[in-house]
Amino acid sequence: MSTRVDNAEVKSRLSALYDELITHDGFAEMSVEIRLLKRGQKEVILHCGRQYRFVINCPDAPGR
Repeated sequence: MSTRVDNAEVKSRLSALYDELITHDGFAEMSVEIRLLKRGQKEVILHCGRQYRFVINCPDAPGR
């Protein structure tokens, strides 16, 4: 389920996942998906073994 957070929290989670993958002993894969939502919001999905979903307010997004 998506959680409403600010952009700094998404960056923090992304950085933490990156650090985990670098120290992991073996193959690792991570991807980032950003979807445009209504009402000036975006959904950021971090794929890294499991999905981390965030909804952030984006005042510069179309439709606002």
